[in-house]
Amino acid sequence: MSSTPRDGRDPSARVYAPDFLTELFRNPLDPGYEDAAARRREVPPSRWRRLAARPVSVVVILAIGFLFAVAYRETVAEEPSRAKARAGLIAEIKQRESETDRLTARADQLREEVSRQRDAALGDSQASRLRNLEAATGLARVRGDGVVVRLADAAADKNAVTGADAGPSRVLYSDLQKVANALWAAGAEAIAINGQRLTATSTIRSAGEAILVDYRPVTGPYEVAAIGPGSMRDRFDDSRAANLMREVAKTTGLSFGVKDAEDLTLPAAPQPRLRYAEPSVSPSPSPSGSTSSRSTSPGPSGSGTSPSPSGGGR
Repeated sequence: MSSTPRDGRDPSARVYAPDFLTELFRNPLDPGYEDAAARRREVPPSRWRRLAARPVSVVVILAIGFLFAVAYRETVAEEPSRAKARAGLIAEIKQRESETDRLTARADQLREEVSRQRDAALGDSQASRLRNLEAATGLARVRGDGVVVRLADAAADKNAVTGADAGPSRVLYSDLQKVANALWAAGAEAIAINGQRLTATSTIRSAGEAILVDYRPVTGPYEVAAIGPGSMRDRFDDSRAANLMREVAKTTGLSFGVKDAEDLTLPAAPQPRLRYAEPSVSPSPSPSGSTSSRSTSPGPSGSGTSPSPSGGGR
């Protein structure tokens, strides 16, 4: 039986086209460039062409140098104005900070004066009960023994390939949430983060890379101070949050430590904004006799905002 194809061609004479990727890697130079280089080697440019190319090169170099000179001059000319604007912003920030500190101190003095006037107007038992309620709700300064939990970002690390910063492993807002909740569960009576007192309505969130406690920024290292019973330290050390943070610190280099503290003083929280309940309006019945189909059930307990703010968790 003959193996010759029906069209009569010899299989051994068949020509196979090279694979595109193989040919690209074997001959990366475009054939047109190679032909142009070969022509220049065979037929050198004329003397007139060589002479005409020199002024063009000089003009191009002068133009590029002029552009660099203009850019440098503009940069140097604008530097004093930028430095002046930066200095003005720094001075304004410092002025606002000093003004805020002065107003805060004045508010504390007025609060103490109001407390003295109130205690003088009330009886001893009523004044004592009110002070205990203020301490429990975070509206009064408290003192006592407790623990301090310290968290800090890991040191910046360099990428071995690109040389850019690969980290650092940062403390997340959710880490502070876990630590604060674990301290409450361990029996804490009062908690403050970097001097910001926590109350029943406090929020710990993130805005970009900043961490906000009650919408006030706090920076690392973060110290979560808690006043509570003597067993609070042991109960916190056995909590899931403490075990998780120890594991994170071991794997990422993040700093996490717990220590006992005596005679802690936690400041009072700002006065809350009072809200008053109002009677709800009864929904009007629809023509079919049924009320509106919109659900009136409340949302998740303890949150009127998005349950997952910007940021991340572990």
